Order: sequence, then structure tokens, then C-alpha cells
Amino acid sequence: MLFVPVFEGTDALEDLPGLDAATGGDISRARESSEFRARLYELFIARVTGGPYRAVRVALVGAGPREDADAERLRRIAAACSYTARIRSMRSAAFVVRVGLDPVRGAEIGADGMTAAEFDTGTYKSDRDAGEFPERIVIVSPAADPAALAEAVFRGQTLGASSNVTRALANEPSNVLTPRVFAERVAAVATDVGLQVEVLDEQQIRDLKMGLLLGVAQGSAEPPRLVVIRHDPPGAPETPVLGFIGKGITFDTGGVSIKPADGMERMKYDMSGGAAVAGAMRALALLKAPRRIIGVIPMAENMVGGKAVRPGDVLTAASGTTVEIINTDAEGRLILGDAIWYAQELGATHLVDIATLTGACMVALGRTSSGLFGTPDAWVGTVQNAGTVAGDRLWHLPLHEEYRELLKSEIADMLNSAGRWAGASTAAMFLREFVKDRPWAHLDIAGTAWAEECRAYQAKGATGVAVRTLIELGLRTEI
Repeated sequence: MLFVPVFEGTDALEDLPGLDAATGGDISRARESSEFRARLYELFIARVTGGPYRAVRVALVGAGPREDADAERLRRIAAACSYTARIRSMRSAAFVVRVGLDPVRGAEIGADGMTAAEFDTGTYKSDRDAGEFPERIVIVSPAADPAALAEAVFRGQTLGASSNVTRALANEPSNVLTPRVFAERVAAVATDVGLQVEVLDEQQIRDLKMGLLLGVAQGSAEPPRLVVIRHDPPGAPETPVLGFIGKGITFDTGGVSIKPADGMERMKYDMSGGAAVAGAMRALALLKAPRRIIGVIPMAENMVGGKAVRPGDVLTAASGTTVEIINTDAEGRLILGDAIWYAQELGATHLVDIATLTGACMVALGRTSSGLFGTPDAWVGTVQNAGTVAGDRLWHLPLHEEYRELLKSEIADMLNSAGRWAGASTAAMFLREFVKDRPWAHLDIAGTAWAEECRAYQAKGATGVAVRTLIELGLRTEI
């Protein structure tokens, strides 16, 4: 099946001569009768009856207005093509990069989208009848140099597959993916591509005096873990050293401040930030990123138990900061606080943390944009630009000094929660307290890490958000 994106308006398919004739005029008839209008993700399939085209069928895929064809739109269109091929059990599928688009960049995005659609949510289903993905995927980009095209397709495949590593981890049930198993799987992903990995157990965490991570974990029978992944390519400059820190709560009950039962099953994806770091580090190793990068993933369960941390308790971070616990459901910022400190101890000069951190961010931005916070503005701009190029929507939210006032405690250095108002900003302000004098950005992916419904381009479930932004930072962005 040959997939051809078609833009709304006067897209005459001039770069695909003879395609209409090869379908016996079915394409022109469908367009003239308005059976196919090229609206976004609209599909029209015609049988190839002759001519030079080797495909058995041609699928026109609505691409919407040409001016809206950014990276994320094109990736989604490619993914929709791959899902269609799966539903129809096509053994081979080809995606055309249309003339007028960057032929190399378009090939990368097409390969990324087609590969990302291979993510399978039904791992534990006994009766799996969703069809098989094509055995062979072809990217057609006639205007591209063959060597550049091959390199672009490899990049795209790597991005899509690494996003799927992240999504597969986030999709796992929490009785399977405990902190120890999460650590083992991340270590396996990293070592398979030649990265250096260190897994710290509860005693090593205790030796580092990470009281925040230990405090969150103490209510669970499952011990915490801290995974450190290093990408240290030969000849890389001493600085900058990127530090990616990902929240790894494998299940979040809310602790003593327990969550409502409705929707709690989704709290298995509360480790999506940590999974994003693992997926990004995998891709950066395969793509031979030229700079030094450190990934730090703190892992724990936030459970209710006789030893669980309580509201009113005071915990001491590895940095020496004391924190009064007001809400045990504000646990992600606690484990990130110790991990941000440790990333700096390991030599990271530029920091990005990624976390499904606050419901407040979801209320503010819904499920279409991730919250972006940080200092200084130049570094925040660098991260936001990386997100734009990568196709992740990041919205810059404020970190006014007044938010720090809301975190004042009468008994400790600060509270772990400032309450309902400006919850996303006060959570980010809490994290800033663990950052020394270096650039730092925080991505709140609470609303974007999970898709609540199936769409033409995406299965319901984990989305792999932020993976491509981290890869972009490691590969292409000047820092």
C-alpha cells in the first residue's frame, strides 16, 4: 500500500504523475465528487490497476492545510498511515514525502511516525486480533540524496523505537514494573546500546543521605532504586554536561493523603518521566550524540502502610534541606529533589527534569501541552526551541518569587506543598530549591504523558512525550 499525504485545496498531485491513471481515474472521481476532501486524517483507498506504480493499493491521507504541516502534524500523519496498514494487514507499506517539504527532514519524520505506530498496548491480551504491522516500511523521498535519506530514515526509526521503549515501560502494570524491575529493565535498555549504568540500592541511597527518596519509599514493601546512565563519548568536550532527571514513581496511591479510587489505575504511568529519560538516552547512544550526558532516575512506590510518611513529618534531603510534609501525594517533587542534587554532584552543568508532577498543570494546559519552567530565560528558550523542533508542545509558565513565599514552613526549610493555588508553579519552585547556580528546566508532563482515547495517529495509553525533546537537546541544539 502506497500512502500519499494530500493537502487541502489545490493539491493536484503533480509530483506523482500517472497516479490517477494507475487507479483508473478513481482518485480524480473521488476528489471531484468530494468523497475525499483531504481533511486531516481522512482516508481514501484505491486499487492500482496499471501504470508504473508497484503498489497494489494507493491510500490518500488527508493532511489538512499545507501551512499547518509542522513536524508533529507530519509525524501524526505517518503514524496514521502505519495504523491503517496494520488494520488492513498489509505486509508492505510506503510513505511518500511530498515535494515542497524538506526531503531529508520529511523522511526522518515519516520513519519516526511509521515506527512509533508499532507500539502495542495489548501486551496482556489473550485474544489479539488487531492485525500485524507491516514487515517492510519504505520511505519515498525522490528529491533527497540517497546517503542523506538513509541516514534520515535511521534517525527516524531510532526516534520512533526509542519512544516506544518509553511507552512500553509506562504501559506496564505496577505489579510487574516494581522499582527493582524498572531499574533492571532500564539497565538492560542502556547496556544494550553501550551506555554506562549504575543501579543504587536502598543501602547506597541511604549512604547518600537521600532522605526525601527514602521517605517516599518507606510506606512500601518494595525498596527504592536510583539509576544513573552515562553517555560519555570519546573526545567529547568537558562541558556542557547535560543532566536529564526523570521521575520514576512506579505506582502512586497518594500515600496517607490517598487519591480517589476513580482513575487511580492510571497511576502506573507516574514513572513516565523516568521512562522518557531511558528512551532518550538509548537514542542518543545509537545516534552518537557528541556531548556528555547523564541520566538520573529515582524509583519508588508511593504506598499506604504502617511505615508510610505522614503529613506533619519532616524529611531531610541529601542537600541538607529540611522539608515539612503537608501532602503525601506531592511525592514526585521529593524524589526529584534528591535526584537533581545528585545529578549536579555527578557533574551535570545543564539540567532538565521531566515528571508527571501536578494535576494543576493538567488543569491549566489540558492534554495538549506540557508545562515548562526554569531559569535562566536563555536556557528555558533553548529547551522550548528543542521542543518545537522535536514536535513536543511546551508552554512556558511563570516562576515568580512570590511562589517561594507560599512554601515557607514554621518548622522546616520549606513545605512540600503550597496547596491548590498555582500548584504547578509552586511545585516547580520547590524543585528550584535543589538547583545550584546552573541552568535548569522542568517539564511537567502530567497531562501529556497519557492519551485517554484512541486517535487516528495514536493508541490509547502512554504517549512517549518529551523523549524527542531530550534527544534534540543532546543532538542538535547549541548550548
